[in-house]
Amino acid sequence: MTTLVSEETLIGRLQEGKLVESADQMSEKYLAGMKRILTVSADTELVSAPAYYLAAKDAPSLNAFVSAMGIIQDELGHAHIAYRLMEDMGFSKEELIYERAPEDFKYPYAFDVPLNTWVELAVANACYDRAGFVLLGDVFHNTTFAPWKRALVKVDKEENFHLRHGEIWMKKINQSAEGKALLQRAIDWMLPLTLEWFGLPDDLKTQKVQLEYGFKGQSNDQLRQTWMSTAIPLLESLGLKAPVHYDASQKKYVIDYPFPCEFDPDAKRWLFDEGTIGWLDDGKGGPSVMKRWRARGPKNDEFVEILQRGHKQLVQMMSREKN
Repeated sequence: MTTLVSEETLIGRLQEGKLVESADQMSEKYLAGMKRILTVSADTELVSAPAYYLAAKDAPSLNAFVSAMGIIQDELGHAHIAYRLMEDMGFSKEELIYERAPEDFKYPYAFDVPLNTWVELAVANACYDRAGFVLLGDVFHNTTFAPWKRALVKVDKEENFHLRHGEIWMKKINQSAEGKALLQRAIDWMLPLTLEWFGLPDDLKTQKVQLEYGFKGQSNDQLRQTWMSTAIPLLESLGLKAPVHYDASQKKYVIDYPFPCEFDPDAKRWLFDEGTIGWLDDGKGGPSVMKRWRARGPKNDEFVEILQRGHKQLVQMMSREKN
């Protein structure tokens, strides 16, 4: 059992500019917070594998399919890094991956909505992987947990490759009128999902441990702005429409649709006409982003089952052999 330090000892270490190297240098609060952020990171990378594979099957060529499989391999490697760090902190990697229920996984709702086509995969690489690049890049530059900082040197480079892969393919697809229309359709439903990716707006955040302990450097709203600062110019350069504009007087991007609002995952359509909904439950049974996130989306059960299937089959086979 790992012996933790007091809160005062941890704060003193951080104030001296020292990084945290292992669980025995963490306080109970720091350990819980680090497990939370690592779990989200690991689960996101892990579930992206079956999500991307579903769309990769629509690849226009063998070479394109191989490039997608390379990205999937990277994502699984990134997941392993985060789970392995949690194992070093005293948590069971096997339990985290194979023994949780699908609804207990902590990853962005966007990956519960199926990517069915190569066009959608290209947009996912350009948008979703860009979100990953923004989030993990921020962690890399600011985290006080040294093992993660070192591991993210590799992850940061690979996430950059993934988003460039998406950009290159979007430019190729955009060369025809049909391709542009398909890209626009994908952007229409995937861009708002990516804007939700960064979480609750700053004024609703009740836990600020990630910023207080230096797990990351930017707040949710700042990260959202960082993402838009490169994603929106890309779309504009391709002549694609986004419900976002840059306000020079405020020196920031402004979202032009009711944010947040209801989403129909089966139709892949946002219900803008129904207006804004709350992020948090209002206690009256109305719709909210948090309620949608907690309910998970269409592919949650299927994707987690794919990831856990082989392990369950192995356990069953070993049990039969013992008997």
